[in-house]
Amino acid sequence: MSSPSVPSVRLPLRAAPLRAPHLCGREWREGPRAPSPALVAKPLSCKTLASHHSALLLLHRRRYALTPIAAIATSKPVLKDPKKYQEWDSMTAKFAGAANVPFLLLQLPQIILNARNLLAGNKTALFAVPWLGMLTGLLGNLSLLSYFAKKKETGAVIVQTLGVISTYVVIAQLAMAESMPLPQFMATSAVVAAGLLLNFLNYFGWLPGTLWLLWEDFITIGGLAVLPQVMWSTFVPFIPNSVLPGIISGSLAATAVVMARMGKLSDGGIKFVGSLSGWTATLLFMWMPVAQMWTNYLNPSNIKGLSAFTMLLAMIGNGLMIPRAVFIRDLMWFTGSAWASLLQGWGNLACMYCFNSISRESFLATTFGLLLWLGFTLCRDTIAHGNSSPMTSLKELVFGK
Repeated sequence: MSSPSVPSVRLPLRAAPLRAPHLCGREWREGPRAPSPALVAKPLSCKTLASHHSALLLLHRRRYALTPIAAIATSKPVLKDPKKYQEWDSMTAKFAGAANVPFLLLQLPQIILNARNLLAGNKTALFAVPWLGMLTGLLGNLSLLSYFAKKKETGAVIVQTLGVISTYVVIAQLAMAESMPLPQFMATSAVVAAGLLLNFLNYFGWLPGTLWLLWEDFITIGGLAVLPQVMWSTFVPFIPNSVLPGIISGSLAATAVVMARMGKLSDGGIKFVGSLSGWTATLLFMWMPVAQMWTNYLNPSNIKGLSAFTMLLAMIGNGLMIPRAVFIRDLMWFTGSAWASLLQGWGNLACMYCFNSISRESFLATTFGLLLWLGFTLCRDTIAHGNSSPMTSLKELVFGK
């Protein structure tokens, strides 16, 4: 006689897959795993099964729950505004492009003034323009021309080429006035001719790579040899006239270049030697206003030979490149542009104002405009990068992010 049946629930051998909208991943594709044989063999009550199903649903909810609001609130906020960042990026690029206009006209007023003085027989007025300062600027233009020709930057190549040609015209005028010695002028002419030829051959791909490497080594060694020599010669006769600074620095530069080409330096050393030409060009440009201001100090009467419009163009051209240099955090570019804008432009205008060559109103207006431009640059860059203060932007520029 069979015993009375007990109400019970027996699980199937293969559980039906659980299809809930909130499931994903492995659980969605395969469904819950089949129960163990122990569960199949042992009957479960309805209450136990309901409890087991509730626990399973709670597990899925905890696993795939969204991030709590409190966790989102405590995460690090994103300070950078993409729209403002892109707008400032576009504006700084346009500013840098607009700098080409004053640079193209930079030497034109000085060339016209020198031509008038030469035609009038007033060669003394040309002594107000230091040929050493012009030479450093010329070598800087040549170095940057090589840099941009290698990168095939057509616009920058044109600007630097015109800079080389216009500066060379001024140097030729100084040689005609006997302000620049003839041997130095002949050597400069040879370097300029060779530099222009090699750079344009390389730009159009007509120059062998080995010859271009030799030219790069030459401008590196030449720049490092000329820079200390120009610095030393600026203060003659207050210091003894000597070529020792150029010989020592040129020898050290030649040794470093040879060791880099032979692979005797570390990767960091080779990278450092490769960056020397860029920094040398920047330092050559930075020395131009120093040489000019020193000449103004020694010969105040020759300040009338300077063109205030030329100094204003130098300040505007370099000032327009400052925002872009700050935005991309290029310390070398910022150093050269800020230095030239403050000293070559505004500094020489201050000297001309002190010796009554320009009016007080013109000098004050120029000073106010420069300060307003620098403040605008730092404030806009701070907003674009999401920084808390302009000092943070300057720290990122100097030390990196």
